[in-house]
Amino acid sequence: MENLIGAPLDRVDGRLKVTGAAPYAYEHQVPGAVYGVLVVSTIANGRITSIDARAAERSPGVLLVMTHLNSPKLPNLRDQNTSQPSGRIIQALQDDVIYYSNQPIGVVVAETFEQACEGAHLVQVRYSAAKPRVDLESRLSEAYVPKKIGGHGDESVSNRGDVQAGMTAGDAHIAHVYLNPFEVHNPMEPHATIAVWDGPDRLTLYDATQGVFSDRRRVAHLLSLDPNNVRVVSPYLGGGFGSKGPVWSHVIITALAAKQVKRPVKLAVARPQMFGMLGFRSETRQAIGAAAKRDGTITALRNDVVCHTSTFDEFVESAGLPTRMLYQTANNSTSHKLVESTIGTPSYTRAPGEAPGTYALEAALDELAYELKMDPVELRLKNYAETDPEKNRPWSSKSLRECYRMGAERFGWSKRSLEPRSMRDGNALVGWGMASAVYPTNRSPANATVQLHTDGTFHVDAGSQDLGTGTYTIMTQITANTFGVEPRSVKTRIGDTILPETPVSGGSQTAASVGSAVLLASQALQEKLIQMAVSEAQSPLSGVSAQDVAFENGRLYSRTTPSKAESFRDLIARSGQPFIEAKAKAEPAGDRDQYSMYAFGAQFAEVRVDADLGQIRVSRMVGCFGAGKILNAKTARSQFIGGMVWGISMALYEEAATDKRLGRWVNNNLAEYHVPTNADVPNIEAYWVDEKDNHINPLGAKGVGEIGITGAAAAVANAVFHATGKRVRDLPITLDKVLAV
Repeated sequence: MENLIGAPLDRVDGRLKVTGAAPYAYEHQVPGAVYGVLVVSTIANGRITSIDARAAERSPGVLLVMTHLNSPKLPNLRDQNTSQPSGRIIQALQDDVIYYSNQPIGVVVAETFEQACEGAHLVQVRYSAAKPRVDLESRLSEAYVPKKIGGHGDESVSNRGDVQAGMTAGDAHIAHVYLNPFEVHNPMEPHATIAVWDGPDRLTLYDATQGVFSDRRRVAHLLSLDPNNVRVVSPYLGGGFGSKGPVWSHVIITALAAKQVKRPVKLAVARPQMFGMLGFRSETRQAIGAAAKRDGTITALRNDVVCHTSTFDEFVESAGLPTRMLYQTANNSTSHKLVESTIGTPSYTRAPGEAPGTYALEAALDELAYELKMDPVELRLKNYAETDPEKNRPWSSKSLRECYRMGAERFGWSKRSLEPRSMRDGNALVGWGMASAVYPTNRSPANATVQLHTDGTFHVDAGSQDLGTGTYTIMTQITANTFGVEPRSVKTRIGDTILPETPVSGGSQTAASVGSAVLLASQALQEKLIQMAVSEAQSPLSGVSAQDVAFENGRLYSRTTPSKAESFRDLIARSGQPFIEAKAKAEPAGDRDQYSMYAFGAQFAEVRVDADLGQIRVSRMVGCFGAGKILNAKTARSQFIGGMVWGISMALYEEAATDKRLGRWVNNNLAEYHVPTNADVPNIEAYWVDEKDNHINPLGAKGVGEIGITGAAAAVANAVFHATGKRVRDLPITLDKVLAV
């Protein structure tokens, strides 16, 4: 049978999704369920002075109006562990303090959704408001250095060599500030939870979460429950992009409300409410300086990052990390500082740190290339890091040089003229830009079980989640490939804490972590079946060497004597068992501290800018990536392209705007929070290098969920400069900024 690993297999859950048979969190059918609607704050800083819920309580169908005045108290909210992905500090109707706009301050539960909405509208709230603090630039003097940053606890500040001396030694210099605005995740499926109590201490949550097990631990802690008495179910997600990694306030509020009314409660966060309470990408300021010799050798590189955090929690957009390791230079420094603002806590957003970090770094490299009158690809190759310059380790694998070559060739980069405004098509100024892409390769412990059943089918169980990236399909492929069967012979279950434990689906680690566990469990079951066949006298394979046994088309057979064969069904029937199973736990390799593990890539973009109106259109993009073993060509290409679309969005469209006088989000809907539509997305080509990496995990897969966004915004921004000769450093690049520069 043909090798399924890497094949462009259609999504095994695709039909369920397009026919509406795949239940998302809010769609699970729970008998007797009632509806919850949140009441949120209309100020960004202050206290609640009064809440009048009488009209809401008298409204038809309303069962409960819960606020801080009558909510059960949760002692563990005073000691919230924020070290894990699910560990953001939340507000769950415990007091009258307002920390940010859209903070949950109440919930109305009613028999119908419409009745709950009406009840929430009738709740009257009065405040004592204080002045909000949401501006970054005017409060840089307040910035402080956090202890750690990033998912691996990197230091906030790094220094190697002598940056000032390196600046002096350079022949060409640049020093600029690059700004990213607030960006909000906005997955198509809003955050939603159904809470079902079975007695006083057993809770089931149907939750839109990227981590059913971290969700269970966090909820159990905050509600003082035994984790074994909390079940979290999340078989399908309509996107998450990091926002559904932590446990947010609405999950706990829904559980509390369900316990109060003694009925299941289902609650979906409204789109406008998703701005503020559910994390977002912080506004980020990066001051980058660089110097280079005339031949392009970088003599110094620095990046000083300042971003927001909330007044009650801490999260760092670790944008300086790519500056530390992407290019070889002896003199390098980075720093990260935080300014406390009256906002909800920023959180993980697709490629946290690396997405804004590669925008600023790669735009700065482009500016340095122009100072040197040097091709941007040539400058990057001149400073190519053969080993990790920050950690002084070899790469587990690195195909970036090949990505530059392949991407440039497929894009036609050699035809680019160096001078800005030198390429034109009618009234359109044509610009070509490029940038490097990088994202760390992550992996966490994961478990899986694989069973062979009497009907000859294989059942794969792992508690992981599928955000829409193709986890169901990849797990199916791995097991089908191991046993030489058609994918339809494999049944995969995920998204439930009754299944083997797996990590949160974030950091592009699911395929590497859970896929490795499925592979190991499949191989363990393979060995078990071989031993049964060769050791049982009734088997046609009795006495055959275990090394001689292979699997194909629903049977085991001898490679040297193919006539000696036995079907899976006959083997398991003889055992008298309903199924035969094997379990496995896959853990990160012990050599992780010996190698630096990253996916790399090269992004190329073409833009067309109306010479009179300044209107910008991305007309073409090419991305080429080195991301280990590609497990499914179709879903991987979708992930690369999806990331590149995010890069277009970051460069040209996305900005969550705030009224700095009120601390309120002013475009908290998809009509005014702009993201690319089909008409905005050009022909995008995604390619990859056939990369082999023996160090990262048993599959050799690096994960592709986030690498596609890194460098993409910079490639578009650099193309805009090449087209217009005008450098816009504060995203998004809009026509008014191009015309005003």
